[in-house]
Amino acid sequence: MNIIYINHYAGSIYHGMEFRTYYLAREWVKQGHTVTVVASNFSHLRQKNVSIPDGSNYFEEIIDGINYIWCKTSPYKVNGLKRVYNIYQFLSRVNKLIPQLLLLNPDIVIASSTYPFDTKVANRIAKKSGAKFIYEVHDLWPLTPIELGGMSKYHPFIWLMQRAEDFAYKNAGKVVSLLPCASDYMQEHGMTANKFVYIPNGVVVTDWEQNKAALPEAHIVQIKQIKSTFNFLVGYAGGMGESNALEYIVPVAKAVTDVAFVLVGDGASKESLITETVKQNLSNVFFLPRILKSQIPAFLEQMDVLYIGWHKLSIYRFGICPNKLFDYMLAKKPIIHSVTAGNDLVAEANCGISVGATEVNNIIEAVNKLKTMPIDELQQMGENGYNFVIKHHDYPLLANKFIKCISTY
Repeated sequence: MNIIYINHYAGSIYHGMEFRTYYLAREWVKQGHTVTVVASNFSHLRQKNVSIPDGSNYFEEIIDGINYIWCKTSPYKVNGLKRVYNIYQFLSRVNKLIPQLLLLNPDIVIASSTYPFDTKVANRIAKKSGAKFIYEVHDLWPLTPIELGGMSKYHPFIWLMQRAEDFAYKNAGKVVSLLPCASDYMQEHGMTANKFVYIPNGVVVTDWEQNKAALPEAHIVQIKQIKSTFNFLVGYAGGMGESNALEYIVPVAKAVTDVAFVLVGDGASKESLITETVKQNLSNVFFLPRILKSQIPAFLEQMDVLYIGWHKLSIYRFGICPNKLFDYMLAKKPIIHSVTAGNDLVAEANCGISVGATEVNNIIEAVNKLKTMPIDELQQMGENGYNFVIKHHDYPLLANKFIKCISTY
């Protein structure tokens, strides 16, 4: 099949997030399909953006067998008018690409950006070519900016976005959702129940196991020093932004002084977290510099337990699917999951202890329980998580499920 995959924020393992589009497309190429990814050359999520020469609005390249068409857009730093203009530019570029995309004779056209505006151009391409139109939902927009950003549903931008979302639910042949509990909401906005397909995020297990790199020497030395003082290490690897809810680690560390909390990564909240640990005179919280994705397995291996937390937000009632959890599970380590959501992968996999989001006392209790748990029980939790990923979240399996759902209508 010929597949056109439109995702404003699509990246690759060479550029950084988002990875999902790349991993699915790579699997489809291995199966013999032709995949063209249409993406913006700039995304706030990427570590490396794509340069397009002056005088050109597009750049085409082949990455691991995937045809990428990068559309030139203006950079931005925060949500605001510059980001809105960036979205407008991308959609305008894709519209102008329609004649070229039709020459590909697509069988499938997927609209997959966070916002739903690209659904109309995807549907237009599908109709003109006789292809199937698929809507892939990462987050529920405009509900997310309404509930989290406090925007009015009557705001012109929100109103337009709602019309685009409703259009997608009514016109898509299938709605592929990363959120397991979103079907009822989608039906309220025009989707028929039989269109809904839950395909979560995942990980390429063979990549994770084969592409492991050693930690930087400075990290090795620091972890060795930590282990000379503490017998039990709780680790965290990833972004340190407001959404990661790491501030709850501080009171936990204050209460459990014989356990070390080791956080590796970077982000907007890192400095304030460091400042708070200094203010609280904590000597058992350690912040290590960011490491490469390939070095994460080596870090996780050095930890005894891994932590991931969330804020208590109503939008999570539709479900969550964090990539970080799959790295944690593949590391075969028990997980402390502080979450209040429509689903809980740690509880499903029986690979750790789940407590409510922001519930500091329960996080403390989980740490104390795990640090005294027999080693064989900790190892069994780790094995449970590993087996769960192998069975449910390996990208070759998810790619097959995606193709199968497309072929059933």
